[in-house]
Amino acid sequence: MSERKKEAKWLFINQAWLVRNVPFFLYVSVLAVLYIYNGHHAEKAIKDINKTSKELKNQQYEFKMVKSEWMFLTKQSEVVKAVEASGIKEILEPPIALVDSAAVRK
Repeated sequence: MSERKKEAKWLFINQAWLVRNVPFFLYVSVLAVLYIYNGHHAEKAIKDINKTSKELKNQQYEFKMVKSEWMFLTKQSEVVKAVEASGIKEILEPPIALVDSAAVRK
C-alpha cells in the first residue's frame, strides 16, 4: 500500500485529477484552435494585401502608359497627321479679326 501512495504522490495523472481538469483541457484546446485559426486568417489577409498591392502597381503602370500615349497622340503635330487621311488640312495663316465699323466710329 505504501508503494501505491508513493506512486500516487509522484504521478499527478490519475482518473480523479483528469476528471477535475476536463474543463481546463477543453479551454486550452479551444484556445489552441483559435490561435491556429488566427494565424491562418492573418496569413490569408497578408496574401490578399500583397495581391492587391501588385494589382494596384500594375494598374498605376497601365494608367501612366495610357496617359503618356494619349498626351503624345493629342499633340498638334500628331493630330494633323491623324486627320490628313480624311482630307482635313491645318490652317497655316492666322485668323482675321473682324471689327464692327459702327463700334470703331464712336
